[in-house]
Amino acid sequence: MATPLASAAPPRRARNLAEFVVSYVTEQIASNALKPGDKLPTESQLMVTLSVSRTVIREAISRLQAGKIIETRHGIGSFVLEPQREKLGIDMVPATTLRDVLSILELRISLETECAGLAAQRAKPDDLARMRAALDAIEATRHNGLDSVDADLQFHISVARATGNRYFVDILTQMGSALIPRNRLDSAGIARAEPDAYLSLVNLEHESILEAITRHDAEGARAAMRMHLSNSRERLRRANEAAEANS
Repeated sequence: MATPLASAAPPRRARNLAEFVVSYVTEQIASNALKPGDKLPTESQLMVTLSVSRTVIREAISRLQAGKIIETRHGIGSFVLEPQREKLGIDMVPATTLRDVLSILELRISLETECAGLAAQRAKPDDLARMRAALDAIEATRHNGLDSVDADLQFHISVARATGNRYFVDILTQMGSALIPRNRLDSAGIARAEPDAYLSLVNLEHESILEAITRHDAEGARAAMRMHLSNSRERLRRANEAAEANS
């Protein structure tokens, strides 16, 4: 569900209404009325709240996208991005081969297993809502035949955010889509699985992680995250061995 914004009356003589909308949204973010991962209200809701036209809203959305303040996911909506911070000095090369994916999964198992455990101990209702929204977005993109990579990444970053430790978030954000490389590598095809069935299985594993975090079961969350990432690694490891044997 889109995050409601406080009502606002635009200035009567706004020189640039799009700039006014941009300023209003950024102020909502600065005041924590909108947080990273939150969904913006729809265009129609913003039109009513700010008394501007759809053209103005769309121009403002474009400016917010260009400023990397929000991202828009086709058919789902616009979401607040994590604020840009100074890089931690990690130069992540996107995964382009099966060996790359396996190496990244080894790193993720150690990092994200502890993330899940801490998230279970510290998650607040807003954190749980963001995780739920990310999983709903994955399902929506899957049913619409769209790429679920961004929503998948948002789920993992939402788990990291629930730890309250911004360094987990910084590292996972900087790694970016190298974490979820399905748009570069046909994971389902390599694992010899029908794509929809493959994604259904992955999403069931995601649900197990969220259920444990919701119960505040730290060990259960660690186990669910470890199993999810280990299963992914094992599926691809077997496929890699088969591919090398046939080469």
